[in-house]
Amino acid sequence: MPIIKSAKKAVRGSLRKKAFNDRRKRTMKEIIKKIEKVAKTDKKEAGKMLSSAYQAIDKAAKKGVIKKNNAARKKSRLSRLIK
Repeated sequence: MPIIKSAKKAVRGSLRKKAFNDRRKRTMKEIIKKIEKVAKTDKKEAGKMLSSAYQAIDKAAKKGVIKKNNAARKKSRLSRLIK
């Protein structure tokens, strides 16, 4: 555990950032899984959900939760899954 006051403050900040990042990553993963499940039965419905998945993926990439190419790969695979 940190002893210095600034190090304690940095730990608090990093835990707060981790909570935000984990939440953003979890929402992204949930919507991707939901689309993959729906795509097996109803591709048209999955296509309607695609924009919300793109939004979640783009936000995660913008905030640095995932890298840019990772986001592009996820979006590409989702769109290919629906077609």
